[in-house]
Amino acid sequence: MTQRRYLQLDVFADRPGAGNPLAVVLDAEGLDDRDMQAIARWTRLPETTFVFPPTQPGASYRIRMFSPRREVPFAGHPSVGTACVVLEAGLAAPVDGRLVQEGVAGLLPLAVDGEGEQRTIAVRTPRARVVEVADARDPRLTDTLRNLPLGALPPALMDGGRRWWLAELRDEAALRAATPDWAAIGRLAEATESMGLCAFARADAGCDYDLVVRAFVGAPAQFEDAASGAANATLAAWLNHNGALPGHDGRYTVSQGREVGFDARLQLRVDGDGEVWSGGRVSNVVRGHIDWR
Repeated sequence: MTQRRYLQLDVFADRPGAGNPLAVVLDAEGLDDRDMQAIARWTRLPETTFVFPPTQPGASYRIRMFSPRREVPFAGHPSVGTACVVLEAGLAAPVDGRLVQEGVAGLLPLAVDGEGEQRTIAVRTPRARVVEVADARDPRLTDTLRNLPLGALPPALMDGGRRWWLAELRDEAALRAATPDWAAIGRLAEATESMGLCAFARADAGCDYDLVVRAFVGAPAQFEDAASGAANATLAAWLNHNGALPGHDGRYTVSQGREVGFDARLQLRVDGDGEVWSGGRVSNVVRGHIDWR
């Protein structure tokens, strides 16, 4: 079989064009690593996922994720988007409101709430840890943080499957107006084996979100992420570590992507066990087939 079901969607979005794009290939059996990497390179989207039958007890389905350059062990928006596609295709059904994703990162539960266009899905992300807390005058950081008015929390390097440097800025206006130094962010990412810099600020009063996030990827490519579930989950763990969560009862909403032409909303939750759930809504854009010979 060369023809496989293929979908493109916007994740963390209530409408097409607002969230982070994702391609999903169903019926992926028979594709090898080279095929999957080639398809991901062809789609030219941030990630492309491939869905297989599960191999572990308790798993709802198995997933592999590829960026145009390499396989990705875990990312938030591919997990959330793929779960939505699996549900709509009838490949799995929630058990007590949960799906279980099998992947490189292990078995990860996803919480499913609601139906249809109002459905929200959240993945329990790999537990993040503090690698180091740094001073803004650290020589590794000075070029990246120059001209960025910092907030209360110190810069920190967190590892949640992917490493991110986190930096709080003074306010929403400062973050939205920030111009990244891409050369400095690239050097920082390579020197610390991290994704780059995830900058954040508290939202202005009266917004429909609690936090603003901008995620600047420094390596291997350099770009601003439209909406990153994994980066936001790592940030949620850092905020929880400092007793600095916004919102109420461990729940809050993030605005991300406006500066690069998107308008995503991510729903974050830190539960009583300190586990971070990253999710939101999904908007389907393309439904069809891919014929990959």
